[in-house]
Parts: sequence; structure tokens; C-alpha cells
Amino acid sequence: LRRGARRPHCQPRRSSQPRRSGCSRRRSGSRRPSRPSSARSDLPSATSRGLRRARISELRTRGGASPWAIAARIEGPLGPVEIGTGERPGPADGRDDVDAGEDTRSGEGQAARETAARERSGRRVVRIDGRLRRGQAPLADVMNALWLTPDMDRIFAESAAQRRRFLDRIVAGFDANHAGRVATFEHALRERSRLLRDWVRFGRPVDGPWLSALEERMAAEGVAIAASRRAVVARLDRASAENSGAFPGVRLAVTGFLENALAHGPALEAEDSYRGSLNRTRRIDGETGGACDGPHRADLLAHHRAKDMPADQCSTGEQKALLISIVLSVARLQALEHALPPVLLLDEVVAHLDGTRREALFRELEGLGGQAWLTGTDEALFDGLKGRGQFFRVAEGAIQPRAAT
Repeated sequence: LRRGARRPHCQPRRSSQPRRSGCSRRRSGSRRPSRPSSARSDLPSATSRGLRRARISELRTRGGASPWAIAARIEGPLGPVEIGTGERPGPADGRDDVDAGEDTRSGEGQAARETAARERSGRRVVRIDGRLRRGQAPLADVMNALWLTPDMDRIFAESAAQRRRFLDRIVAGFDANHAGRVATFEHALRERSRLLRDWVRFGRPVDGPWLSALEERMAAEGVAIAASRRAVVARLDRASAENSGAFPGVRLAVTGFLENALAHGPALEAEDSYRGSLNRTRRIDGETGGACDGPHRADLLAHHRAKDMPADQCSTGEQKALLISIVLSVARLQALEHALPPVLLLDEVVAHLDGTRREALFRELEGLGGQAWLTGTDEALFDGLKGRGQFFRVAEGAIQPRAAT
């Protein structure tokens, strides 16, 4: 930077601490104490991160050799549909796919077949009515689901990344192509970051046309993502204003470089502006990774309407009520626009609600006319649903119907 110039907000600041020369080494002959084998857990790391953050390979039954998979039969306006997802089987499972015309009789053909199968294994696949589909986006055409889990209770106080994921799940329920756009943008972002990193850190020449093509794709997909977010949030903001009582009204907005650009000009200008920004920040992005601006930096803002207070400044109980209020507004809006509310998965949602809010939630769910799954460890919390819902008990890896007594 030249003297007196402002530092871009994404450039890392240099530490004022003197840098230690050379590599830090342990004293000669010393070894870091190893963890006793008896203290090591055989449980996969998915147990600490939750299933949503687990790798596909970690979802297998402990000690089992079969790939993980799950399937369901969906009854909806289009009739019954069979859906399934799971880990692509590898060569050890004996169910790897064989390309037509491949010579598997020779040793070379068999080796190539097993190598390709190993590369394909460990990836997630999706099937709809028995047909293999590309990615998870096609599932939105068959079934839309929205969920709340305990780790989302502080979503308004945590990082913007968690709120973006929450927002994108909502938007995908209204725009079936949204998830695909996000995936395309993120792939282009990773490819651009790799090119710029190799250029800045290792001095490798940059493939200029390919870099420009990636930035062109990021600009086009980024504007489409931002436009879809803004449209859905605007409709949801109006729908959330009707909430009152146990679950307060919420004022919603989405902010970001592209979202703000679309608020003040047409999409083509926003696309040109973003493309120019990507071109100007290539060196900075190569040093820091990612990109200074874009839809991956956007944030969902929420305010308590009655109190005119940002959600992150509300109490813990109010934040949970605001989150439930948003989900209920999404469900009502989808029921209105698509004639079918989403399937709601509410994990431990009622555990911290008082009796008034629990009963209000049960009434809201009944009024939606869709399917809602509520989970909990204290059966007494669901007494208000006796005679109004089905009860199941999950134990020892099995689900059993349970009479509500």
C-alpha cells in the first residue's frame, strides 16, 4: 500500500510482535507424550460435530462395512415418490458401477475398474424413483424440509455464515435453482482462490482466460443468488409482520455487497461492478484466500418488531421465539404460494418453551396442515399433543410407535 492509502477491509494486518526467526523445534531427544491407547475413543468424530457436519464415511455403523444410506416414500401433490441418498458403494462392497463396454476380463481393466470405484466411493449420491440425480438440488422439487436444532439457538449471536446457511435453505424452498447456483458459485470461488494462491505465494503463472471465465461465472451466479435472497426476504419480512403473541413479529433484511448494489441499481450494473471488484482484488484475495466481497459475505439481519431491537441484543428466550417465528412464517408463506407447507423437523424445540408458548406452537403446527416432527427426551413436554399427534420412541437404533397415554 502506498503511504496514506486506506487498507482494504479484507487485507490481514501485520502483527506488531517481532517474528521469531527459523522454525520452532522441540528439545533434541524429547518426544511429545502420546495419548494412551486405552483413552482413545473408537467413536467417529461425527459424534462431536453432529450429523449435519459429518463426513459421509463417518455415518456408517461403527464396525460395519456396508455404506450408509437412507430412503423414504414421499406422498405429495405429485403422487408417491421414492427418494434415497447415501454413500456411493466402493469396490469392497461389491456393488460398484461398471461402465458399458469396459473390459474387466484383463488385469489392467480390472485394476482400472477398482481404481475408479475407489475414487467414486465415499461420495454422496441421490436417487429419485430409482434414477441417479446430480447433486441434492433435485430433492427440492419433490420435498422441502426446514429444521431447527439446538445448535441454532444462538444463530443471531454467532457468525454470519450460520445465518447465510439458514437463509439459503429458506430461499431454496421458494427457488428450486438456488442451491445449484450457490454450489456453482462456491466451486468457482474455490478454483479462483487456488489459481490466485499459486500465483501470489508460489509465483506460478496464471491462466488469464480461465481466471476471467471464473470471475465471469462468479459475477453472474452471485447476482442471481443475491437477487433471489432479496426477493424471498422481502416477502418473508411482510409475512413475519403478522406474527404476534407468543411468537413476536420479526423485521428481516439481507445485506451485502451485491444485495446493496441491487437495491440501488439494475442487475447488469451490479454484475459489472462485482466483476470489476474481483479483478481489482486479485492480489489481496490471493494472499487472504476467498474473495473480499460477494454473496459468501452476505448476512441476514433480524429485529424484534415490537421492541425495535436487533435480535442479537434480545434475551436467549426471545431469540428462540424469534427463530421459531421466522420458521412459522416460512411455512405459512410456502403453504400460501405452493399450496403445501414444508416438512418441519424441530429438534428439542419445546424443551425451553414455557407452557403458553408450547401450546401456541402446537396450535400453529396444527393450523399449517403439513407434517411436523418434534423430538425431545422429556415425554411430559408433549402432553399437549396427546390425541392430536402420533408418538414414537427411538431406542437401540429402532423406531417404535408408542401409544400416547
